[in-house]
Amino acid sequence: MNNPHIFRDFDKVMEALKADVLLMASLARQNLERAMRSLLERDIDLARTVIADDSDVDDLERKIDQVGMEILVRFHPVASDLRLVITSMKMAHNLERISDHAVNIAKRSKKICKAAPLEEAGLTEPLYSLADKLLRDALMAYTDANSELGEGLKLRDKELDRLHKQMIASLSGRLEDSNGKSENLLHLIFVARSIERIGDLAVNIGEDAVYLGEARDIRHEHRKHADPEGQA
Repeated sequence: MNNPHIFRDFDKVMEALKADVLLMASLARQNLERAMRSLLERDIDLARTVIADDSDVDDLERKIDQVGMEILVRFHPVASDLRLVITSMKMAHNLERISDHAVNIAKRSKKICKAAPLEEAGLTEPLYSLADKLLRDALMAYTDANSELGEGLKLRDKELDRLHKQMIASLSGRLEDSNGKSENLLHLIFVARSIERIGDLAVNIGEDAVYLGEARDIRHEHRKHADPEGQA
C-alpha cells in the first residue's frame, strides 16, 4: 500500500524546488538589471552590489543541485515529475551563468565609470532590452510549461545576434579614432558580448521549457533542418 506521508513529502519538496528556482531567477534578473543600470547611470556602488550579491545566486545553484539529486535518489520520480527535476537543475546552471555575466558587466561598468562619461554606453540599451525580454519570456515558458513560447525564443534570438554584430561593428569603427577612449570602448564590446550570451542562455531555458512541457528535446533540431538534402 502506498504511504500517503511519503507522497506528501514528495509534493512538499517538489514545491520547494520550484520555489528555489523562481527565487534564483528573480535574483539573476535583478543582478542583470542592476549591472546595466550601473553602466547607464554611472553608479559604481550599484556595480559593487551586483558583484557582492552574486554569491546568493551561487548558493542557490548548489542548493537546487543538492535537492534535485536527493529527490532523484529518494523518490525516483517519473514522467513530468522527473522532467521537472531535470529541467530545474539545468535551469539553475543557466541562471548562474546569467548572473556571472551580470557580474562581468558590473566589473566593466566600474572601470568605465572611473573615466570620463562615455556616450557610447547608450548603445547597449536596445541590446539589453531585447535580451531581457527574451529572458523574461524564457522564465515564463518554464513557469507555465509553455512549449510554444519556449520554442519561439530561438528565432527571436537571431535579432539579438544581429543587433550585437551591428554594435560591435560600430564600436570597432570608433576604436580607430577613439581620442583616448579605446580601453572603455573595449569594455563596452565585452559588455555587448555578455548581453548576447545572456540571450543564448535564455534560449537554453526555453528549450528546457519545451522538454518540460512535451518531453521533446529541440536542442539540435536546427542542425537537422540545416542538413543538405540527400546527405547520407
